[in-house]
Amino acid sequence: MSAPTTESAGARQSALVPFRHAEYRNLWGATVLSNFGHLIQGVGAAWLMTQLTTSPTLIALVQSSATLPYMLFALLAGALADTFDRRRLMIAAQGFMFVTSAVLAVIGFTGGLNPWLLLTLTFLIGVGGAVYNPPWQASQGDLVPRSELQAAVTLNSLGFNLMRGVGPAAGGLIVAAWGAAAAFAINALSYLPLIVALIRWKGPKAERRVVAREPFPSAVNAGLRYVALSPNLVRVLLRGALFGFAAVAVLALLPLVARSHPGAGSLLYGMLLGCYGIGAILGAVLNPRIRERFDNENIVRVAFAGFAVAALILALTDHVWLHALALLPAGASWVLALSLFNVTVQLSTPRWVVARALALYQTATFGGMAAGSWIWGEVATARGWHEALVVAAGVLLLGAVIGHWFRAPDFGTLNLEPANRFREPELALDIRGRSGPVFVMVDYEIAHKDVPEFLRLMAKRRAARRRDGARNWALLRDLEHPGQWSESYHIATWDEYVRHNLRRTHSDDEVAVRLREMHRGEGDPLVHRMIERQNVNPDEDVLPLLGKPDVL
Repeated sequence: MSAPTTESAGARQSALVPFRHAEYRNLWGATVLSNFGHLIQGVGAAWLMTQLTTSPTLIALVQSSATLPYMLFALLAGALADTFDRRRLMIAAQGFMFVTSAVLAVIGFTGGLNPWLLLTLTFLIGVGGAVYNPPWQASQGDLVPRSELQAAVTLNSLGFNLMRGVGPAAGGLIVAAWGAAAAFAINALSYLPLIVALIRWKGPKAERRVVAREPFPSAVNAGLRYVALSPNLVRVLLRGALFGFAAVAVLALLPLVARSHPGAGSLLYGMLLGCYGIGAILGAVLNPRIRERFDNENIVRVAFAGFAVAALILALTDHVWLHALALLPAGASWVLALSLFNVTVQLSTPRWVVARALALYQTATFGGMAAGSWIWGEVATARGWHEALVVAAGVLLLGAVIGHWFRAPDFGTLNLEPANRFREPELALDIRGRSGPVFVMVDYEIAHKDVPEFLRLMAKRRAARRRDGARNWALLRDLEHPGQWSESYHIATWDEYVRHNLRRTHSDDEVAVRLREMHRGEGDPLVHRMIERQNVNPDEDVLPLLGKPDVL
């Protein structure tokens, strides 16, 4: 299925506009039910751990075990999502989580759970989530047009946080009435509607392959290279990691906050999480208006500061109603920051690498959360949870201040859709896709007055070439004929050369068009495509070799 027709990016539209697409509606509804079960399971696991141990570190590690898989496996899942069928990958991940959750429920009902087994099974459920999330996030562009992507991401966040408003409270009631194993069983059942919806979804129409599928190691390297050479994405990853590291202290230590109140039980813990969810709902509802009035950096600073205030209120007061109120801005800040980071990554990345870019963002954010859960648990063990929350608040305020040097980028305005102008040239040599290395040289004739603009455009060309896989890029000027310039670079194989050119976006093509206009020679700039030969057999005559078709 191709994405629906794109509307004007500048047109004002309802925040609910993605619901006009039936497949998005179906998957959104099934995802909401799955999130409901996941939140109930989270309450059950966190509260059961407080019954199995009194160690603050082990209690905080429940949050780590759920988030660490995203740091470890998200990039691998992103590479798979960009090279294989995303729908099948999501079905497999959901099936794995269903089986693991069912095992957790069965062991729970038999009373066989201990702290480390609980952490292990929670970790495995997180592995399934880590594999599922990148293809699901990347599939938003297959379900809605690009102009509706921001609304779709916000609705996904709203759906999750609607369940965060009721799921934890329901989880607290279920755990209080029937025990944690019942919460695990409900979570297992909640995966089934989403599995059915994914099976019924036909997914995007498969495009005809003009080049072999990218090898998995190469796909991983390409994702790392693209993000590393994209300064806007690097800033998002850094801020996301810091936010996740500091903000997770509230979620990781909330069971201890709840248990500190006289007569507290799983119901109070669930209700506090429910307040957090209500705040998140408010943040999602107000998100469009806030984005209209403030730039991205100011929104991120408010999110850091809002979470810091919440952590301080939790640490410095002892009243339940103040704790409940403090969790409202915390939930809103969580949605404002993470949904903004998510949309920024999606709108700053072309489709060929979007799942890998999202996976790296999730690796950074959830890696920060996993590390934070463990570190704040250790601080709470050594100094108490009050002091741990105060220190976390200080780190959050620092995160707001460093925005002066690492500003959150505004949403990209570049057209990152594929240009689709490349046609594979007819070659005189018979080479295979894995043949290489390939050396490319492009010759230009540039007037002296155009040299400053030419160099400016070449700086953009260099950045795009390197992001898309070129190595050893260089710009050469002829010493005897200063008007002659040559752009050169290497590509590992012929297949990689074809992929490199297929990755060109409309934005990249604007630079190519401008360079062609500046070229003063006859016709278009001349392109030389050469394959390197590292050695020639000294027993053979070179001239006959050059006269034969070459098979490499």
